[in-house]
Amino acid sequence: MHIEDMYNQGSRKFQKQFETQRLADRLAQVEARKRLTDEDQEFIKGASMFFLATADTEGHPICSYKGGMPGFVQILNAQTVGFPNYDGNGTFRSLGNIHLNPNVSMLFIDFAKGLRTIIEGTAFVSTEDSLLSRWPGAQLVITVQITRAFSSCPRYIHTFRLVEHSAYVPQEGQKAPVPDWKKKEVYQDVLPNEKDPPSFGE
Repeated sequence: MHIEDMYNQGSRKFQKQFETQRLADRLAQVEARKRLTDEDQEFIKGASMFFLATADTEGHPICSYKGGMPGFVQILNAQTVGFPNYDGNGTFRSLGNIHLNPNVSMLFIDFAKGLRTIIEGTAFVSTEDSLLSRWPGAQLVITVQITRAFSSCPRYIHTFRLVEHSAYVPQEGQKAPVPDWKKKEVYQDVLPNEKDPPSFGE
């Protein structure tokens, strides 16, 4: 991977100011990779959440939290990951951005172990049955072709412990509860007519 692909002129400006260009170049040589290592894959397979960054064609960004049961981000191959889009608030801002601008970044953090991995790549939205069948309850599937993956400094990661997984995450054979906000009177006349919440495996 070419180091210049890693940093833009803005990065170089501050590297020069703080005399960190040689360090940044070494980090790019050591940490940046075009495919997931075995360690990356094990980390991602165990993840129950990540943060997804997208932007529209004018560069307006949004960062969204994506959560599921451990393993909801699947390794399709060493250069491709996939994850489901579950029922949400129906605004589809992240997916709308991906439709217009497929460049995304995924930030995985293990708050208990102090680990952090970032994936950058090109995202595609799919309705293929072969992919949807991997995730019960998925509306759509997003696949990401990896351009670059790297680990980054974990020193400022606070330590948190998982208390419990969300009861709203779709699981085979279980009926998820209706979120409280969907019960509010102000939304009743605009909710989709489809069965809500869906019941999987019945």
